[in-house]
Amino acid sequence: MADNNTQKAATTKQGDIYPKKRGFIGNFAARFFFLLCDITVDMKPIGRENFPLQDKYVVAVNHQSFSDGMLVAKYLPKGYFKYMCALVGADLETDYGWLGRLIVRVGRGIPVDRHGNPIRGLIKAKKEVEKGNICFVFPEGTRCHDGKLGEMKDGAAYIAIKAGVPLVPVYLAGAYDVWPRGQKWPHPYKGFLKRRKIRVYIGEPLDGKDYDNDAHKLTDAMSEWMHLQEKLHMNPELD
Repeated sequence: MADNNTQKAATTKQGDIYPKKRGFIGNFAARFFFLLCDITVDMKPIGRENFPLQDKYVVAVNHQSFSDGMLVAKYLPKGYFKYMCALVGADLETDYGWLGRLIVRVGRGIPVDRHGNPIRGLIKAKKEVEKGNICFVFPEGTRCHDGKLGEMKDGAAYIAIKAGVPLVPVYLAGAYDVWPRGQKWPHPYKGFLKRRKIRVYIGEPLDGKDYDNDAHKLTDAMSEWMHLQEKLHMNPELD
């Protein structure tokens, strides 16, 4: 019994450290990243006014690169970046060296077991939203292999419904071309100093109540919106 209690206490303590505080290093890295984006990439948000002017909501983003969360967080309403946290794969901090650890700190990552039971991470994320945080979730669960949308899981919808907050769908176009899966570093230039385009399409908030507070129905609505954006805007170079 004592061993079980000790193990439970250790697990609870481990969960309490997430999301980590950004601190000086995390905030400096975020500002440096935003500056690099302004210099090296042709970026533009569409529908930025759709981000609610309230502290609590869930942002569901398609997953094209390591930097997706920050590419979208750059356009949160002024002063709201400090509330941003993100549901991330638990292996990001353990298997991707200093870069993975930095991403977890800057994005205030909440680890979730992508290959096992994700419930603990989802519950922790829900609690953070209830505290007033904005939680970023990648419904595909992992980065895409070809720039196209993958199957959407219910995690983002579950958190939004359980926390009683809106879900804001975001379609990111062009990030895969800048930093595709399997490439160690991004390549923001196309040809000689021609900046690649990244477009951030922010949709109108979805309310779980409009979908009977059913996570599957809410996910279907989000997925339908995402696929429409993919059909219209998958290649930002053509927009």
